[in-house]
This record gives sequence, structure tokens and C-alpha cells, in this order.
Amino acid sequence: MISRLSDAELAARVAEGAGEILMGVRHGGLLGGRHLGDVGDAMAQAWIANVLGRHRPHDAILSEEGADVGDRATADRVWIIDPLDGTSEFSSGTADWAVHVALTESGAVTTAAVSLPAVGEVFRSDAVKPPSGTLTGRMAASRYGGSYESAWVSRRLSLNMIGIGSAGAKAMAVVRGDVDAYVHAGGQYEWDNCAPVGVALAADLHCSRLDGSTIVYNQPRPYMPDFVICRKEIRDDLLAALDEIW
Repeated sequence: MISRLSDAELAARVAEGAGEILMGVRHGGLLGGRHLGDVGDAMAQAWIANVLGRHRPHDAILSEEGADVGDRATADRVWIIDPLDGTSEFSSGTADWAVHVALTESGAVTTAAVSLPAVGEVFRSDAVKPPSGTLTGRMAASRYGGSYESAWVSRRLSLNMIGIGSAGAKAMAVVRGDVDAYVHAGGQYEWDNCAPVGVALAADLHCSRLDGSTIVYNQPRPYMPDFVICRKEIRDDLLAALDEIW
């Protein structure tokens, strides 16, 4: 079966559907802690893998929770998935966790969707709009304290650091216009930021590695140690501040 759904529609439905499954896993407080997270990871992964296998059987898949599907080295199209971004947030009952679904072609994100199920939001690259309004003077940071690089940017640009949970929730805070930047230097994998970067690029935000170079996905080792997402109004000042230390 080859689906008639567009890539954008499929990505959005997959992200939203996995989110509904995860909300069901949380239902009634019947599971908790690590057990809740493990079940959520497994169920979301199984559903996404089956949906993509049915609707895009010739595409390769890279996912945090499953073995690679297809040959990523030769595939023209590779889906990069995080079925549950922010397992600790999901398990602890907070709202700032996400589902990431992205399609890459030749290393670039061409379609992306990020679902924030606990707040009922789905951001999709074919429909997202740039953040409106003036700059907030804030930047997203880990609840457990920012990296040296993010703290440096915070000081140099006088941005107040706001603690937010998962990577997807941080990135969507920039897309939404709640904060002006998200600087990450602590090490991640491609599934942690591929879909958020795809949505952010579609929202006309600046996205790059910390040295300003282009982010390239579907690498043989899918490790993505650093990146920045920010409003274009502060791009030059932010990259200049990072250049002082990076």
C-alpha cells in the first residue's frame, strides 16, 4: 500500500497519533515512574514503525527506540523519529515532552512535525508561521541548569534563562515566540532535534551548528552534539558571542 497522504500530512498525523497513544498510557495514573516511560517509549515506537511501514514502505527510518529500517547510506528518503522526547518529563507528569517526526532528503529536513500532546499542540512545517511580536529577552534552557555556552550567550545578550523540559518543548517555545533562542551544547542525537529544527526552519528561524555551519542529518553516526535555534533578529549577535568561546 502506497499512501495518498502527503509527507506533511502523514508526519503530522503520526506525531499527533503517537501523542494520543502516550496520553492513553498516562491515563488514570495506573503506571508511574520508569515503568510508565518504558511502556510509553515502546508503544509509541511500535505504532509509528507500523504506520510508516504501511504508508512509506520504501523509505528508511532512524529512530531512538528501534533498529534502523532500510539502508540509510543509500536511501534517498530517511525518516528520523523520536517517539517520546523527554521520557523523564513524561514519566514525572509534566507537560513539556514531545513527539518528533521528520523526513530528510540528502541530509536536509524536508518535512517535520512536533507534537506537544499534553498541551494539545501540533507544529507542522507546512503550516507553521514565524513568531509574532517583539523579542522577549528570554532563552530556553534545561531545568537542571544550562551549559557553559548557553550561560555565556545569556550573559552576553542579556537573555533570561527559562527552564523547559524536553528538546522539542524548548524548540517549540522559540517557534511559539515565548523565548528568543535555544542554545544546546551538551550532546544530542539526530532524533532529538531533527523535527524541531525542521519546524523552526519553516517558521523562518535561524538554525545552525554553534559555529554557524549548516546542520546535516542522516550521518553514519547520528550524533548531533550542538546546535542553535533563534530569532533572526539576534542571529548575528548570538553567533558572534558563541564565536568568542567556541
